[in-house]
Amino acid sequence: MSPTPTGGGTNGRGTNDPRANDGGVTRPTPPSATSAEARGRAATRALEKELGDDGATRASSSNDPGAGGRGAGGRGAGGPHPTSPLAATLIVVARRVGTALLTVLLASFFVFFAVQALPGDVAQQLLGQDATPDAVAALRETLGLDQNVWVRYGQWLAGAAHGDFGTSLVSGLPVGPDLLIAFRNSMLIALPAMIVGVTLSLTLGVIAGVRRGRPSDHAISLISLVVMSVPEFMVATVLVLLFAIALPIFPAVVLRGQDATVAELLPSIWLPVIVLTLAMAAYIVRTARSSTIDVMASEFVTTAELKGLSTRQVVWRHAVPSALLPTLNVVALNVAWLLGGVVVVENVFNYPGMGKLMLESVFNRDLPTIQAIAVVSALVYVVCNLAADLIALALDPRLRTRRKARS
Repeated sequence: MSPTPTGGGTNGRGTNDPRANDGGVTRPTPPSATSAEARGRAATRALEKELGDDGATRASSSNDPGAGGRGAGGRGAGGPHPTSPLAATLIVVARRVGTALLTVLLASFFVFFAVQALPGDVAQQLLGQDATPDAVAALRETLGLDQNVWVRYGQWLAGAAHGDFGTSLVSGLPVGPDLLIAFRNSMLIALPAMIVGVTLSLTLGVIAGVRRGRPSDHAISLISLVVMSVPEFMVATVLVLLFAIALPIFPAVVLRGQDATVAELLPSIWLPVIVLTLAMAAYIVRTARSSTIDVMASEFVTTAELKGLSTRQVVWRHAVPSALLPTLNVVALNVAWLLGGVVVVENVFNYPGMGKLMLESVFNRDLPTIQAIAVVSALVYVVCNLAADLIALALDPRLRTRRKARS
């Protein structure tokens, strides 16, 4: 006898379904069109969670022919999508630029109010202790010190955005031209040191990382550690003794001031360039070595070696681009350190750059010049870090698609 159904038949899945009974015989019912559509929508939602909006749009178009015009907020499959690789890259770049601008604004805020918080009255110090109160009040009005501090900050920030950093309290001339000349002089020693130092240090760091534990690795690591341990003024003093006194090849110091031309400064830049190159290269060498060791132990490098590629191809085509990523921030900081003016080195060689100008401004309490140098130095650091971030985006596609993967 066939079993008698109770309360409706059961289908092949074990659920009650009245449509499954036919003459008292229980038969498995094939999936209906409605259940297939429901499963299709469920699969689409799963793909939306896994692939994000872009992948969900493609999945919806394959499961539901009428969904092409409804996906992505009513846009068709051929229209621009906000999570495309190009859009994601532009969003990341816009965020980096916005963060950089905010950092410069905050730096200008802290620099201005830190200078304003210094003890003493600028007008009183300029006129001397014997100045009358009327003379001090008149000078304060001339300098704008009688206005509200927020008003002065707004005026100074608006002028700085157009390159007007105010008037020097010492020379009575605009700060901008003197600052531009000092920055140009610092660039004369920073650019050669940056080109030679970065190229040499990255090459030595990669060689030391690839040849880990060998004599060349030990020699490079030892030399970089010694150079890192010796202060810059000591290296500068030794170079002056060797190449300016014992062997008079280069001049020991610069005898001209801010009015020196580029042609007059060229014979005097080589010793500062050597000092700066050694100082910055030591840090980059050690960072590049550590990064290269980590990359050479990774799986994709092992795969490249198993494919029969030569060591040169494995290192310079596969390992070096990945090893550069952790080194970029160190390079950016060192480059910003160079361009912002190296106080110690420029003071040792009496070089008329940004560092020397800052020392003179602090000694003379030239507040507008101090503010301008601090803001320009902060701007240089921000630009260098922004450039490092953009280069990292170009070298590592994962950084460009990270936002899309999170969504």
